[in-house]
Order: sequence, then C-alpha cells, then structure tokens
Amino acid sequence: MDNKTVIENLSQELEVNKEDIKKLMSVFCKVLSDRCIEGDTVIVPGFGQFEGRKKMERLGNHPSSGRRILIPPKLVLSFKPSAILKSRIQ
Repeated sequence: MDNKTVIENLSQELEVNKEDIKKLMSVFCKVLSDRCIEGDTVIVPGFGQFEGRKKMERLGNHPSSGRRILIPPKLVLSFKPSAILKSRIQ
C-alpha cells in the first residue's frame, strides 16, 4: 500500500479531508523522526514502539573492489510491534 492509498483509506474511515490527513501524517513523521534522533522511544499504544538505535562503526568490504573499508557509525530506526498488532496479523 502506498502513501496515497493510506491517506485515502484514513480519509474515508475518519470522514476527514484528505489534505488534513496529509498534514497529520507529515507532522506525525516529523515528530517521530525528531524524537528518535534525540534518543527517545516513541510508543503508539496498540501499534508498537519506534526507537532510534546507534550502529557503531565497523569494517566492511567494498563490493566492487573487495578492499576493506571503515563504515561510519549511523542512527537507524527500529520498530517493535505490540502484542495486539501481532495477534491481529496472525
């Protein structure tokens, strides 16, 4: 499902204008990313939790040359679904 379909479905389900849903989704994503960058965990009850995790620098191999390179540290977003979401999917 793409972003446009999600917005249409939410708009129909909530009986709210599509532009308002777009704005809500945009603000939610911004708040989520800002909080995770700062190291906070964002918990959405009934859905799951989002958390920013730091990956340490490590050695890797360049795919084309095979040379060893240093991969810099980075922040990745992880998601852990709630028990309610897991039970609905199974």
